[in-house]
Amino acid sequence: MTRLDAHAEESLEQSVECDGPRAVVLDAREVPLGGVRAMQVHRALPQRELPMVGAWCFLDRFGPQEVRMRVEPHPHIGLQTVTWPLVGEVRHRDGIGSDVLISRGQLNLMTSGRGIAHSEYSVTDEEIPLDALQLWVALPDSRRHGEPAFEQHADLPELVLDGGGRATVVMGELGGVRSPASAYTPIVGAEIRVPAGSRITLPLREDWEYALVGVAGAPRVHTADAEHTELVGLQLLYLGRGREQVQISSAEDTTLFLLGGEPFEDEIVMWWNFVGRDHDEIVAAREEWEAGSARFAHVVGHGNERVPAPPLPAVRLTRRRRRL
Repeated sequence: MTRLDAHAEESLEQSVECDGPRAVVLDAREVPLGGVRAMQVHRALPQRELPMVGAWCFLDRFGPQEVRMRVEPHPHIGLQTVTWPLVGEVRHRDGIGSDVLISRGQLNLMTSGRGIAHSEYSVTDEEIPLDALQLWVALPDSRRHGEPAFEQHADLPELVLDGGGRATVVMGELGGVRSPASAYTPIVGAEIRVPAGSRITLPLREDWEYALVGVAGAPRVHTADAEHTELVGLQLLYLGRGREQVQISSAEDTTLFLLGGEPFEDEIVMWWNFVGRDHDEIVAAREEWEAGSARFAHVVGHGNERVPAPPLPAVRLTRRRRRL
């Protein structure tokens, strides 16, 4: 491995040269979230070198840990939140009246549109085992100024993979199997399960870009006949474009998450919980949240508690440009 730069995100690159596209490994970084949340989070996306994969612009894993989760009402614009639990239950409440519990195998999908606020709590006042992936999808211009929405899906389709593995299609489409969840760009998000001692084949589209993230076990991703990359922890393997398939093997039962899609239509400005296209758009959203604007409706079941917006940096926010 070689360090890409000395940026605070502390990402590392390992390049695997083969006859086709280059595969690049990027480390997740630890993001301490203190206060009432007191959770340790590992962030695999965005990276300084790779702000997006398709429309995917954010991936956190909170857990595995025992924690009392209390994420008070906070705002979003210009994105979808994709919550994929691994262990434990989380209660979601938002400003359009949603109040639901989510557990393993279910998808919570919140589309912010022009603006929404929500909260996330664990289900008891005691510390409980909790582990989940939290992802964001950037919305295209055709949807990001629209009305907010929320949906929950408890019955997601599966794709049987060559070699004995299975894929739960959480968002978008994989191998002809499509999720019922609302998607506004060509995209895929899927949980991939590889049985111990097997080698499975994962179908891809050459015109899309992809990344794989390790969740459990020690997956080996074979990008050429004589080349493989072993993912450790929540490392992200960026596969780029131009592949029809990859193979994955493991000596033990293994789980990964696949991100992919058509390269996004534009570069984004992402700050705090907001996804926009320029500095002024982010400033306006922050001011409206701080002022209690009706743009971000009151979250059902809450009083005055809310997460205040952090101060803006002293420089203008700029669009995130990829280096990979």
